[in-house]
Amino acid sequence: MDFLCPLCNGLERKAIVCEKCGGIMEDRGAVQEYFDDYSPYLDLEITRKVDGVSRDQCLHVFGCDTCGADTKIAVGMVEY
Repeated sequence: MDFLCPLCNGLERKAIVCEKCGGIMEDRGAVQEYFDDYSPYLDLEITRKVDGVSRDQCLHVFGCDTCGADTKIAVGMVEY
């Protein structure tokens, strides 16, 4: 059984309301893309082991352009 992230693959968009200012936070990508310069190029099975969420979730960073706040949101993976 294989899973994919609907946000990483452009199947869905998610808008999060900023808790600090009420602005709309935008998806900045999966957290594993921020580990180091080469992490976006590593196999997902490697980087998903260190992001802290279960195998059927993808941890995304959301940022607010209004106040600069950011947060991490676990997104449910879909089976394909």
